[in-house]
Amino acid sequence: MASNTLVSRRGPGGPGSRKARRRDADQGRQRTLISPAQLGRPRGKAVYWIVFALVAAAFTLAFLGPLYWMVTGGLKTTQEVVQSPPTAFPSSVHTENYSQAWNVMDLARLLFNTLYYAFGALAFQLILDVAAAYSLSKLRPVFGKVILGMMLATLMIPATVLVVPQYLTVLDVPIFERNLLNSPWAIWLPSVTNAFNIFLLKRFFDSIPGELLDAAAIDGASPLRTLRSIILPISRPILGVVSIFAVVGVWKDFLWPMLTLPDPGKQTLNVGIYSLSNGVPTNVLIAALTIASVPTLLIFLLFQRNIMSGLTAGGLKG
Repeated sequence: MASNTLVSRRGPGGPGSRKARRRDADQGRQRTLISPAQLGRPRGKAVYWIVFALVAAAFTLAFLGPLYWMVTGGLKTTQEVVQSPPTAFPSSVHTENYSQAWNVMDLARLLFNTLYYAFGALAFQLILDVAAAYSLSKLRPVFGKVILGMMLATLMIPATVLVVPQYLTVLDVPIFERNLLNSPWAIWLPSVTNAFNIFLLKRFFDSIPGELLDAAAIDGASPLRTLRSIILPISRPILGVVSIFAVVGVWKDFLWPMLTLPDPGKQTLNVGIYSLSNGVPTNVLIAALTIASVPTLLIFLLFQRNIMSGLTAGGLKG
């Protein structure tokens, strides 16, 4: 009888087994604000959901409040926009402010310029950054880790610190001795040197099994053919993330295009709105800013799932 009791206690599922002790230790290490016992009570559930609703409402107001003010500000009159205290809802809706902003500030031309610069930067980043990440991940060049470390070190440098050296570089490009001001190359070339995108691509390429590359090499495929036929087709998630980052990075930039594109006919959307803001009513200016924000918001809403899946791809290994 005693032996049976001892066996039952030391069996695979008994309280004295190693698995049970490990389970009890894992449960003891859990740290939560509300214990499961308190959460199971009616009062604990009520407190939990009240706190959750308040926190969610506060963060929603903090993030969506400025967007709501911008959209509704473009629907108000000039007097209602500047009055204090501001009104939460427009007393009368004036949708003509948006059409006036489109015509007065020539947003069609500014949108075309911005799209031209953004997709040009995207093409160069996809070609050069993919090649750099592939070589660092799979080709393993000499001093590859040192080069990667130096590129990642540039992420610690504030972007404003690099403005003056970059401006002097595009003002007189070494070796070629060319002035790139008022040309799309002033936007495209600095955007290629993106250490963050190269790091994302390299992490994804590292997660690709080496057996695929070995099989391609046995079949006689060159490294370039392997990249084109094997690596790129299975790298669509991370390529989508890099593409979105490239387009949004050029779209939201202000300081660099303002310095390198002084010609009004070649300015981007943000710089053009700033240059034409003198003498424009405040409500019309807010309407123009709302129109400028719509494309990037649509990109995020349409591709937010791709952004999250691409960022986490290659980061976990089973």
